[in-house]
Amino acid sequence: MADKLVIVESPAKANTIKKFLGGSTKVVASMGHIRDLPKSKMGIDIEHDFEPEYINIRGKGDLIKSLKKEAKQAKKIYIATDPDREGEAIAWHLATILNEEKKKITRVTFNEITKGAVQKAIKEPRDIDINLVDAQQARRVLDRIVGYKMSPVLWKKVRRGLSAGRVQSVAVKLIVDREEEIEKFIPEEYWNLYANLQDQESKKQFEARFYGKGGKKQEVHSEDEMNQILKELDKAKYMVTEVKKGEKKRNPAPPFTTSTMQQEASRKLGFTLKKTMSIAQGLYEGVKMPEKGTVGLITYMRTDSTRISDEARAAAKEHITKTYGEKYYENRYYKTSKDAQDAHEGIRPTYADLEPDSIKDYLNKDQYKLYKLIYNRFMASQMATAIYNTMQVTIDANDYTFKANGQNLKFKGFMTLYVEGTDQKEKEEEKMLPELKEKQEVFLKKLDPKQSFTEPPPRYTEASLVKALEEKDIGRPSTYSPTITTILERRYIEKIQKQLSPTELGKIVNKLLTENFTDVINVEFTAKIENEFDEIANGKEEWKKMIREFYGPFEKEIEKVEKELEHVELVDEVSDVQCEKCGRMMVYKFGRYGKFLACPGYPECKNAKPIIETIDVPCPKCGATVQVRKTKRKRNYYICENNPSTCDYISWNKPKPGEKWNPEEAKEVKKETQKETKKTTKSTAKKKTTKKTTKKTTKKKSEK
Repeated sequence: MADKLVIVESPAKANTIKKFLGGSTKVVASMGHIRDLPKSKMGIDIEHDFEPEYINIRGKGDLIKSLKKEAKQAKKIYIATDPDREGEAIAWHLATILNEEKKKITRVTFNEITKGAVQKAIKEPRDIDINLVDAQQARRVLDRIVGYKMSPVLWKKVRRGLSAGRVQSVAVKLIVDREEEIEKFIPEEYWNLYANLQDQESKKQFEARFYGKGGKKQEVHSEDEMNQILKELDKAKYMVTEVKKGEKKRNPAPPFTTSTMQQEASRKLGFTLKKTMSIAQGLYEGVKMPEKGTVGLITYMRTDSTRISDEARAAAKEHITKTYGEKYYENRYYKTSKDAQDAHEGIRPTYADLEPDSIKDYLNKDQYKLYKLIYNRFMASQMATAIYNTMQVTIDANDYTFKANGQNLKFKGFMTLYVEGTDQKEKEEEKMLPELKEKQEVFLKKLDPKQSFTEPPPRYTEASLVKALEEKDIGRPSTYSPTITTILERRYIEKIQKQLSPTELGKIVNKLLTENFTDVINVEFTAKIENEFDEIANGKEEWKKMIREFYGPFEKEIEKVEKELEHVELVDEVSDVQCEKCGRMMVYKFGRYGKFLACPGYPECKNAKPIIETIDVPCPKCGATVQVRKTKRKRNYYICENNPSTCDYISWNKPKPGEKWNPEEAKEVKKETQKETKKTTKSTAKKKTTKKTTKKTTKKKSEK
């Protein structure tokens, strides 16, 4: 019998904190939520003041029995779920289900899974914060009402299986609006002129850019204008009229918040938001290391704060001065956004001495990449300013002005360790000019006019969409990843070379929702609601009052749309593939595993077939065509069209021309695909057994 019982969400987290607590403490995992709203119905009792109808999650019966048994035997129960609103709600549900004496159940939270933080939390337990629970309930209930009331409208007016949501629909709207901007954009012509000049003394060449005429900036919009300038510059002398020397300082970026981590991991590592959060969760909960056991490597990864604890700052100082020297350290404090909840620190490593390369062997490839990004970003945030020597030169020629800029790095400071992703272009453009003097003549080597056209705004990427959502106060850090995943899975948007583009379905659904639910599907309303959730979390607003005020006008809007909106015809895209059974041109459909071809003559003709993607590089083993396929986790792999009959080529990596294939590559792919095949077979067998049992039961009932 354990004196103390600690309940966390995951087994990994349980393994990490076990070693910090004594033998009389037992640590168990709830495996996330154990109670939730039902999946089969709305689960909100609107007639009784929006009371949520929580049920135990299907499949968790044995786990709940086990938790109750452990709770009865323990003298004190500590619920140590994640330190956010979702974690607080899980704690509240656990306390409700365990139904033990109130004095036995307490709440503990920690921002990092280290010995000091865990032991301190156990010594300082608190009650469950009902304000945080209510904020989570408000979000869950409001989103359930919006989804369950608006989605049936889409089912009736467009087609079954569609869904709408308070945040997801606004995210789709942003992407559709951007696409419309791009489509309406009219490019404008403009010209740049570059003078390739030479300093006679050093013989060094440098480039100056056309600025204007008579000391005023001039824009060039046509070839005729450019030809006139070139004509007037013919045989001109190029004189240096001004030289400015100085210093430019660059400060490091603050430690990561959830959204900045997601953006930087997307830019630098090519990670999706979902992948970033999954890896970060694993680093937070703990990674196994020889002799040390399971170690939590980073602080809690759902945060909107850049604040850092005094202990972390001291550890960073010690590491930086020891590794790089005193001049590389600078004690820095970062201002957190006024809209931030600031419940947790910024994301940082838990141990300053665990450098990424020193633990590389204990991490998988992706864990190492993300940990290194987090570690270096944090350490750089406490390092000295980088300093550049700068030079600005003005050159006149026949009343026309050219300007040249140069810089070189005088002191690297924080850039020794980390350069923010957005700085990469600037870094590549760094260049130094020769030592020029005022009233010095430089000699023209070449004039290079270049025609350009203004470009439309770029499509959103996952990173830039997160930035836009955060700037517009839509959603919160924990919601960005599931929101983007949902609208991709619903096929309202698609990813084209990492850019997010709306599908035809997405455009139709967006038009229907934005035209008929103007009070709900808009940026201002979504941002206002998020602020109300914050007010509830701070105890300044009552959650059911907020839901009541929202529901009245919303219900009237739903009734109006259901009466007035006509059915929207959604036409399938026609392919160039002819149905071999009936001769019709097949259409593109979407199923559980993605896009496929189907005959439009269904149900008379039920012909359907997969779309086979191929690459232009032949099979390295037999020279046949290589197909691109996906695992159920949507990871691409490459396989010969003759596999398994006459060729066994299969690989995660896209083959390159002339490259030899190593059969060892096939083992991991085969292992994963075979594992999935077995799961599918088991699942199908289970479904058949269930169907048979149901049929037998129905038959027996009818006989009775």
